Amino acid sequence: MNPVKLTDDIFWIGVNDTSTKLFEGLWSIEKEGISYNSYLIKDEKSTLIDLCKDIKGELLIEHIKDRIDPSQLHYLVINHMEPDHSGAIMQLLEIAPQITILGSAKTREMLEAFFGIREHVQVITDGETISLGAHTLHFLSTPMVHWPETIMTFEEKNGILFSCDGFGGYGVLEKSIFDDEQDDLDYYVHEALRYFSNIVCAFSKPVLKAAEKITPLNVKMVAPSHGLVWRADPQRILNLYIQWSEYAGGHAPKRVCLLHGSMYGISARVIPSIEQGLKKVGIPFSSFDVGETHISYILPALWESAGVVICAPTYEGGLFPSMEFVLEMADKKRMSDKKAIYVGSYGWGGGAMRFINKQSEVLNWDLLGKAEFNVQALPEDLEKIEALSTTLARSL
Repeated sequence: MNPVKLTDDIFWIGVNDTSTKLFEGLWSIEKEGISYNSYLIKDEKSTLIDLCKDIKGELLIEHIKDRIDPSQLHYLVINHMEPDHSGAIMQLLEIAPQITILGSAKTREMLEAFFGIREHVQVITDGETISLGAHTLHFLSTPMVHWPETIMTFEEKNGILFSCDGFGGYGVLEKSIFDDEQDDLDYYVHEALRYFSNIVCAFSKPVLKAAEKITPLNVKMVAPSHGLVWRADPQRILNLYIQWSEYAGGHAPKRVCLLHGSMYGISARVIPSIEQGLKKVGIPFSSFDVGETHISYILPALWESAGVVICAPTYEGGLFPSMEFVLEMADKKRMSDKKAIYVGSYGWGGGAMRFINKQSEVLNWDLLGKAEFNVQALPEDLEKIEALSTTLARSL
């Protein structure tokens, strides 16, 4: 996509990435892709806000040159030092060596650590403003959204919040960069939730603190570093991030995430009994085969669920490894304070409950009960499983 006007003198000059399969080397974006949103403000002191991953640096430079002579660039604002934001900085400095880099004190330290950059760096502080001429930039310190050096930048004339990773999402920007020009806006909302649960949810408290700083501002447009630019309804993405952040600490919606995994289909055969138990109460639920579904698609549903069913067999004296991974990632993402049950088979010996008990304590999950069965679930096992699932649903 070519550069796009946000206003007469502010442009999106970002790039789409459809070649990276795993964002941060972890999260699947093979189908969805991602945008690296960079912005240009043309003024007396023309300014770039954020860059992109190094593999897309050449295209970004083309977009910059399409809109301005690089020798006229005065500032580069680095909201966040992660290499998907800053990776093209050495390519930029080749064509604009005169540019002054603006960032937090920790950004200055990271610039040296990542790139050996020590010169032309100006530290800005929380609440500081810098005039570019017709435009004024207002800087907000937003540490741990989601690295310690992170800031957001508010352009006061047009009310544009350049929010970095905050309020961002997965998905390339194909036909348009704006929320009001999408045929399927729900797709981008879901990809924002997936991005939030993969990248940001462990830092929900800092997100809420950042939201408090943003509230007094007259935000008319939200321009994150990934995903849609929200110009028609900027409050929608702000409210969604606040809502999702408030799910932390046991405040998730009254729904169940059914996690299941099976070696030979034995454990999978009891899933209808679990579902029947949940349906008796009318509780909404989502279901994921942890062996077949990438973790990036599981975490959004797990974040949005107050209840969890863990259905997987014992494997070599422990829990089925694919399920262990999901529960360990739940800890990394601080998905605590849920209600849970365990259902699973064992062959020559049990042992899954050792991990379940340990991880429930780590996560502060209320383990309401278990239903273990030897190899095949008998009719009485199925009855117990259905009743246990109903107990979980009613507890919500």
